[in-house]
Amino acid sequence: MLNKVFHLTENHTTVKTECIAGVTTFMTMAYILAVNPNILSAAGMDPTAVLLATCLASFLGTMCMGMMANLPFALSAGMGLNAFFAYTVVGNMGYPWQVALLAVLVEGVIFLVLSLTNVREALFNVIPISLKQAVSVGIGVYIAFIGLQNAGVVVNNDSTLVSLVSFTDHFRTSGICALLAIIGIFLTAVLYLKHVKGSILIGILGTWILGILCQLTGLYQVDAEAGYNSLIPTFAMTDFSKLGETFGQCFRVDFDGISIVNFIVVIFSFLFVDIFDTLGTLVGVCTKADMLDKDGKFAKIKPALLADSIATSAGAILGTSTTTTFVESSAGVAVGGRTGLTAVVTAVLFLVSMLFAPIFIAIPSFATAPALVIVGFLMFTTITEIKFSEKDYVKAIPAYLCILAMPLFYSISEGISIGVISYTLLHLICGRGKEVKPLMYILTVLFILKYIFL
Repeated sequence: MLNKVFHLTENHTTVKTECIAGVTTFMTMAYILAVNPNILSAAGMDPTAVLLATCLASFLGTMCMGMMANLPFALSAGMGLNAFFAYTVVGNMGYPWQVALLAVLVEGVIFLVLSLTNVREALFNVIPISLKQAVSVGIGVYIAFIGLQNAGVVVNNDSTLVSLVSFTDHFRTSGICALLAIIGIFLTAVLYLKHVKGSILIGILGTWILGILCQLTGLYQVDAEAGYNSLIPTFAMTDFSKLGETFGQCFRVDFDGISIVNFIVVIFSFLFVDIFDTLGTLVGVCTKADMLDKDGKFAKIKPALLADSIATSAGAILGTSTTTTFVESSAGVAVGGRTGLTAVVTAVLFLVSMLFAPIFIAIPSFATAPALVIVGFLMFTTITEIKFSEKDYVKAIPAYLCILAMPLFYSISEGISIGVISYTLLHLICGRGKEVKPLMYILTVLFILKYIFL
């Protein structure tokens, strides 16, 4: 039956492979269950309510992706968008979090309409193949950087912006975590090179177990105030009644003292980042999974975008920030996930995690970092497909800038923006403007206007 529903044989995969891929994707995304409540609580929202809303929105969106599009992609509350929600819209602009949720809901509905009218599909298809390949590479570097940063291997530095952590300073907290992440990277790499099935998942679990052993022997010390919690999972249950504190609150908004113009700007800020983060993720992961046709188009783009927009709208009603397709889906793809069964497995795990949230929250960032670094490498290998001969420099330079921008600007959408603008301008200046499709010119103007007004 599963073969008939998900076309496993046609996609050269098996139930076992898809299940391993689904678990792997979930394990690399499980950090969101700890991070999102922490970020949105800064906006005054109840952390438990946010956790439940995040689980439900992730379940709904990922299940839609699996059943509607038959794709191995998972969705959850988008990183960056949740920070924009809490620290910019609520923190700096002073809007109540209920207003921010309403903005997310409206953005989701607009997103849905754009998906139904083929606008987003057209945006996906108009991006040149060289930029699509660059997006895959850029995302690879970007998620590897995220992994190293979350694990504490890469730290802030006043003189050089970022630097390598000092392993000896605070060795029993930050130092040992960074060291375990590095050990985990080599462990995962060796397993992958030896073609061990589920090597990335084993790398996550193996690194976590090493961390638990370090805690039991005193090498790792718990310091909750500094963010170093116990690595040993607890078995407490979640208070489900808390969901009532956020559910439907987007409809209970008082617009007194709220500028409609600023509110519209907030909506379109959410919309802009959501659209191009989602497109960038789909482009990058689909390119790596060889899901694009010879023209660089993606046949299942419409149901994928519909699933994303449904998840965003539902998530706002439940009580969480923008729900979007996660780049960590590439972890499942890397271990062989090719159909919606991978997404369904991930979705079920999000639902189950409502019951055992403390266990999943106990998975530390240094344990998921090796998966992100190795998956980043696998996506980076797409760089060999970009043509770097001198006659193709007009296409290669925008691809290079796109790759460069993603990790440096900490944004997939910024990478796409820089890539599109430079692609169009270089073609125009070099007298090759006719090679650029009309929609690319429109995109270029919109991107430039974004930097001027947003």
